[in-house]
Amino acid sequence: MFTQSLAALAGRILLAALFLWSGAEKVMDYAGTLAYMKHAALPYPEVLLFASAIVEMGCGLALVIGWKARGAAAILFLWLIAATALFHNPASGGYWMVHVMKNLAIMGGMLMLFAFGPGAWSAKR
Repeated sequence: MFTQSLAALAGRILLAALFLWSGAEKVMDYAGTLAYMKHAALPYPEVLLFASAIVEMGCGLALVIGWKARGAAAILFLWLIAATALFHNPASGGYWMVHVMKNLAIMGGMLMLFAFGPGAWSAKR
């Protein structure tokens, strides 16, 4: 049981790290991220940038502490569908296909977390 609890905690932290970093990067490089989103021709890029930072950091933190982790995993799963479709075109080949496959793997982790919950060492609510 100790090993399983430790693995669940470590898994949540490792999954969350990507989103915590990405959300913080959006805040720290607001202008660069906004330019990238405008280049992608997204509507209301300022609103989407703010929403992205909130979703990524909020859900990432929820995963780390295990509070509402199933809901956070579901939100991030859906978020990854949109991000993958908008920003990673597998038809572009090599580099972009790596991002598609990475996102698919993370989506698998989110589905596992959604299905089995955050584990014993979590806030669980």
